Amino acid sequence: MHLAVAAVVVALAAALRVSAVEWCLLASAIAVVLTAEIFNTAVESLARAHGPGRHPRIRDALDMASAAVLVAACGAVVVGLIVFGPRLVALLSP
Repeated sequence: MHLAVAAVVVALAAALRVSAVEWCLLASAIAVVLTAEIFNTAVESLARAHGPGRHPRIRDALDMASAAVLVAACGAVVVGLIVFGPRLVALLSP
């Protein structure tokens, strides 16, 4: 899912001809989300290796790793709105 959204963001950025600084912001936001997702997957893998029983600390670690992905994704949405918002409003205005 995150890779598909990243591909749409890159295509939209190219179509709207964003500046070099905006490219950097978008690339950084994409990298942060993908990094958070990789760490979340690593924590999930460790939890599965622990066994089928649920320990409260493992549950907490899984929740925090998932929350990190959510926070990163929300930050990326804010960056996207800042970069694309004015351009899209201008395109859709009569």
